[in-house]
Amino acid sequence: MQRRSHHQRGLTLSELARRHDCQLRGEPGARVHRASSLAGADAGSVAFFLNQAYLNDLRSTGAGAVILSESHAAECPVAALITPDPYRVFAGVADELHMLLPPAAGIHADATVSADASVDGTCEVAAGARVAAGATLDRGVYIGPNATVGPQAHIGADSRILANSTVCEGVTIGKRCLVHPGAVLGSDGFGNAPDAGGRWRKIPQLGAVRLGDDVEIGANTTIDRGALEDTVIGDGVRLDNLIQIGHNVRIGEHTAMAAGCMIAGSAKIGRRCRIAGNVGVAGHIAICDDVVLLARTVVTRPIRKPGAYAGSMTPMEEVSSWRRNAARFKHLDALHKRVRRLERSS
Repeated sequence: MQRRSHHQRGLTLSELARRHDCQLRGEPGARVHRASSLAGADAGSVAFFLNQAYLNDLRSTGAGAVILSESHAAECPVAALITPDPYRVFAGVADELHMLLPPAAGIHADATVSADASVDGTCEVAAGARVAAGATLDRGVYIGPNATVGPQAHIGADSRILANSTVCEGVTIGKRCLVHPGAVLGSDGFGNAPDAGGRWRKIPQLGAVRLGDDVEIGANTTIDRGALEDTVIGDGVRLDNLIQIGHNVRIGEHTAMAAGCMIAGSAKIGRRCRIAGNVGVAGHIAICDDVVLLARTVVTRPIRKPGAYAGSMTPMEEVSSWRRNAARFKHLDALHKRVRRLERSS
């Protein structure tokens, strides 16, 4: 977990309204100190309302202020910060009220840092962490308990590598990145070739992993190093927990991917895509910018047109039968309409 502290003096509602371009209904000088849920809020808290299912919580909240849209402002019994985008504004307000603590500069006595590593004096390396020879930690980097930074890895300024995560050899991480506990960046890609005797021969994985700036990697997510070239994760990408990214995958800037996704080797995913949980993308598939994939969709062919797509797994069957049924499935709607026309004419 990232270490945060409450804003010591709090922020006035007028300050929040001005900074986040909200219309304020309520006492401008009132102060809030923390973000809370509607049900758990008190007079020192700010909450937000977006989902109609929580309307009763809104009507009875004890919050100091609620961030919400104009259409629900009349239901709010306390001060209101009115905006067309309550969720985005709440994210910014919560970030201000719960500030990240800077690293406590220094190397813990139980950490192991190679004499050949380059560690800026503002970095914090926690107990049990290991930083290998040739690794570079730029200004303000935090390395959590029992995390490992491999040889020749480079971690950019103000990035945070949390407990028990592993940054393997040669991996490059940009500025202000966040790697959650247990993530593995730069493990070998799954490259194997069968020999004449039916045994597997491992293909050396000679690339690395490159993360852009402001990337977040969820807990226990794994990103494989490239076979020859690097696996590349663009600026601002958000990867949830328990995701597998295969070797040589490229993910474009500001794409977000929910938990449980599996992206096979050499797939290319565009910018600003939104990928729901448990999606699978086959190897060497290209997905264009601005695509939305619904949960459990399996992508087996390129997507060249922006938009929303869905397609869940069917029950397992022999490949020849599955292919015939998959081809027929696309004609079901036309067949249904044809049957309806025949029924009406009979």
